[in-house]
Amino acid sequence: MCSASTCQKRRQADDHRQRIRDDPDYRQACLDSPRKWRARHPEYWQNYRAKHPEAVEQNRRKQHQRDQGRRLADLANNNLAFDLKRSAAEVYLIGPAASDLANNNLASRQVFVLEAVVHQWGTGSASCKQQPYGAEAVSSG
Repeated sequence: MCSASTCQKRRQADDHRQRIRDDPDYRQACLDSPRKWRARHPEYWQNYRAKHPEAVEQNRRKQHQRDQGRRLADLANNNLAFDLKRSAAEVYLIGPAASDLANNNLASRQVFVLEAVVHQWGTGSASCKQQPYGAEAVSSG
């Protein structure tokens, strides 16, 4: 066995992963340990944020990027509109988020205008339960 610190750390990490996989009590202890520490130190994160405003701002920026990435990921593989008729209208996406839409098959260079279908009932129209059917529909039509 190698006695170098990197080799020892790798062996320890491998042993830890194997023990977590094979020993349910050890796995539960590993899950409970950070929970217990957080319960004993509930003020830790409030104090940390107060002392490190730059970290707070960096986290906000990164969270904004993660959120935006999730929203763009929903668009990136959106293939729901393949059956729509082709339009000559084109739009070009400009800005830092445009590169994240490289695989967007829905609207990479097209604008879709969708109108809501509004069904207007005529006055005095019969309800669905009163609509004629079968022989009645043929004779009344």
